[in-house]
Amino acid sequence: PSGSSPCDEGLVCAADAAGDDVCQVPLGGSCDPGADESFCVAPGQCFAQGDGGVCGLGEGAACDPATADAQCGPGLSCAEVTGGADPYECFPPVLVEGRVFDAVTDTGIEGAQVIALDDLGSAITDVAVSAADGTYTLEVPAARDMDGAPLPLTFTLRASAADYQTFPGGLRTALPLYTTDAVSMDAGWIIATPPTDIALVPLPAGETGNPSISGTVTSMTRVAGVLVVAESTAGAGYSAVSAADGSYTIFNVPDGDYTVRGYAAGLQLVPVDVTVAGADLTGVDLADSTDPLGSISGSIQIVNPGTGTATSVVLVVASTFDDTFVRGEVPPGLRAPLTGAPSITGAFTIDGVPAGDYVVLAAFENDDLVRDPDPNIAGTQIVTVTMPDPVAGTTVTLATSFKVTGALDVIGPGADGPEGVTDPPTFSWVDDASEDYYSIVVYDSYGNLAWEDPMVPSSAGADVMVTYGGPPLEAGLYYQFRATSWRTPGGMPGPISTTEDLRGVFFLQ
Repeated sequence: PSGSSPCDEGLVCAADAAGDDVCQVPLGGSCDPGADESFCVAPGQCFAQGDGGVCGLGEGAACDPATADAQCGPGLSCAEVTGGADPYECFPPVLVEGRVFDAVTDTGIEGAQVIALDDLGSAITDVAVSAADGTYTLEVPAARDMDGAPLPLTFTLRASAADYQTFPGGLRTALPLYTTDAVSMDAGWIIATPPTDIALVPLPAGETGNPSISGTVTSMTRVAGVLVVAESTAGAGYSAVSAADGSYTIFNVPDGDYTVRGYAAGLQLVPVDVTVAGADLTGVDLADSTDPLGSISGSIQIVNPGTGTATSVVLVVASTFDDTFVRGEVPPGLRAPLTGAPSITGAFTIDGVPAGDYVVLAAFENDDLVRDPDPNIAGTQIVTVTMPDPVAGTTVTLATSFKVTGALDVIGPGADGPEGVTDPPTFSWVDDASEDYYSIVVYDSYGNLAWEDPMVPSSAGADVMVTYGGPPLEAGLYYQFRATSWRTPGGMPGPISTTEDLRGVFFLQ
């Protein structure tokens, strides 16, 4: 063991079980699984792999996550353990298995990218790429109990592909997945539930065949879960979220000049100017900026809240904001409160805001509250704010407060998430009780108006029910209905309330 090693290349001199110094195979080295003695360095063992074998740690062995790939045996992962003798041990992986497919034709989509995000929108995994049939397998780094079973972790999936709308996006939100739903199988702890199969909506004609922009977030602060947006000179934004290793790919970017920016609370990155001209761009990396961060402050006023008690406020990157759907991409951490259930009832502050243009949305989540729809009173307009390249401690204070009111409660479809319907569907919501009439609009996944009825009669206290009267619904597309209540004091119509931003989404079964 002293001086130059007497062992052949690839072997190490180490003590065996009897205490003798013997040339042995290190973890990650090749071995013969059929031999009487594997000579793997203790406590390693020889695992069959391909036509040979590899030395690795067995299930339940202590491991080091910094070198997990060279330690745990094939089919095992180095996982955090709660309550065990060691902080990390080798266990079968937690795997999400699913399929990415065309929402119209049901055919698998090859080359789609899938990542998992935590409840702050930060990526917790690397990217899984779908096979020719659309299937994918994504490993989720879940902590374990002493027996190796996954501890509770809630996450969502994001999927993107060339010539398809990114999921979630447009009308669609991602349903939560739970590691507690994992089932122990030969390959590991498997999560394969309906939300792990992801339908992507094809882009409309004329928007396909565009290149992509890819690169890596190289920040020393964080690399995972950064919202990366290619912003055109015309103001349009195309986005992706960086994976656990910092890599990202923005699909479907039309030719033109762009500034690529990264957005996340507490992170300031140097923007990169690029030109897309008929071919994919690679190597567009985003590095740390020395510019400081700022804060955005304001207040809300809750009036006639009904069953609502508190709300939240989020910052949407302005270039991704959709005026029809009144939504867009929210960078991780740019929310008040930062985590948990909505709790804002008055003043709020969002810290760690990087430079950029934002749309400020109050009462965006499902909390029984909505932004007051009456445009004739203060505090009801969409607010856009710019965070300049700030000096340290810059706080941008919004000039007016947001007026928030109780929402019209959706009965169906889409009260709790996207819901399958037959054509024509019937829309229903709880009566406002103070309205003179209602209006209803239905939009498709592309933001096109599918149908509207501007004069739905008052229901006199009963639940409102309206049958869809537009053209036949298209299979594979998602739709949303939005209802608004109106009254006419002095003969002038004024909106009272609306259904919530994330409810009322449906699709043809």
